[in-house]
Amino acid sequence: MKKKLFPILCFFLVLCSMLPAAPASAATFNIDFETYSAAIELVNLDTDTIVYQKNATARREPASTTKIMTFIIVSEQIQDLDNTQVTVTKEVVDQLLGTGSSLSGIKEGDVLTVMQLLNCMMVPSGNDAALVLADYVSNGNVAAFVELMNQKAQGLGCQDTHFTNPHGLHDDEHYTTAHDLYLITKYAMSLPHFTDICDQTRYTYTPVGGPEAGQERTLVTTNRLIDPNLDPDLYYRYARGIKTGSHDQAGYCLVSTATRGGYSYMCVALGSPSVDENGNKISTRGEMIDSKNLYEWAFNSLSMKDVLNSEDAVGEIDLKYAWNKDKLLLVPAKNYSTIMPDSVDVSSIILTKNVPEEIEAPVKKGQKIGTATLSYAGQDLATVDLVAAESVERSELLHSADTVKSIFTSTWFLVIAGIILFLLLIYVVLALIYNRKKKNLRKIKKYRRM
Repeated sequence: MKKKLFPILCFFLVLCSMLPAAPASAATFNIDFETYSAAIELVNLDTDTIVYQKNATARREPASTTKIMTFIIVSEQIQDLDNTQVTVTKEVVDQLLGTGSSLSGIKEGDVLTVMQLLNCMMVPSGNDAALVLADYVSNGNVAAFVELMNQKAQGLGCQDTHFTNPHGLHDDEHYTTAHDLYLITKYAMSLPHFTDICDQTRYTYTPVGGPEAGQERTLVTTNRLIDPNLDPDLYYRYARGIKTGSHDQAGYCLVSTATRGGYSYMCVALGSPSVDENGNKISTRGEMIDSKNLYEWAFNSLSMKDVLNSEDAVGEIDLKYAWNKDKLLLVPAKNYSTIMPDSVDVSSIILTKNVPEEIEAPVKKGQKIGTATLSYAGQDLATVDLVAAESVERSELLHSADTVKSIFTSTWFLVIAGIILFLLLIYVVLALIYNRKKKNLRKIKKYRRM
């Protein structure tokens, strides 16, 4: 079944890659602290609003956060994650020898379910599990698996993402951006099991087959933001998941979420220095500090504010062919709220309308007339539809009168009228000349008779 599904999924992902993704609205606000990470994006998940960015579209190596995409491909291709079993082969395990990979401890001959392998990949960040899964899904052709990863990235709207492997080891052609990684992770969060797996600090399992079948193994998360036992100073009790990553070229990376007081955020932090100029390891986990500080800033400084009410008029335009009515009121198609700093009043938001100068009756209530762009401090927040506030019937008398008027004032009518007048003028002139000649001819005949 797996072999039959693989080419079908390839075709499906090619089709998906042609579909554009809806981008998050942006409203980057100022923070009052320094950050370590080279690239950051903080997004309010309730409204899909970007509230803070730093080099969010710059290409960065994602290290093991790559495994978020690996999870997507595996979980979408294999239908029965709990009962599909995979045997770990020596050929696959040996590919990671000498790479300095983070490993989950799976061994040659282990028989594990796909669900167990996904946990081994995401909780302790096992490169071995990622490679075993990619090899299994692609029937030994890992390059084909990576191509699926790239096609899926395109389908999710990623603009600057290219994968060369399923685990995130260094490669100059293996890159993404903070914003693209947000798009990938947001999609992954919609898949079954993803958030449950990523939020674990410990995972215990027993191989279903192989030399150590039935022997219990326990894995520990690499995410210090969600595990107080790893580093109490970095632990953040509101955080959930998602994936860490690091190597010398990528630096420290972290994708996480946090929920507090009814608000949810995702933070993507890439490229916090992991080595100094001399190549010595840096102990400061800047990606964890940045994420924690940004969550606290967002929870303490931002809140949802009502900006537009669908019952409140936001302007009017000229209306034609309506009896005793020459203006049409416009209202938002729906209520609109957005995340804003508590210190900012909604009156600071600028509404720029994009509507026609006039519209002709009849008009139906709720009919889209144009749009309005909401902006703050030079940044676009959102574009909303503007609709008619009421229905207005057309006056046939006014319409007919205007039709007649338009006929008599139209260019083609004036041109034709001008031609007719010109021809009439020529006719009159010729008639006058003819009559004069005729009169002169009579005088000549009369003179000859005399």
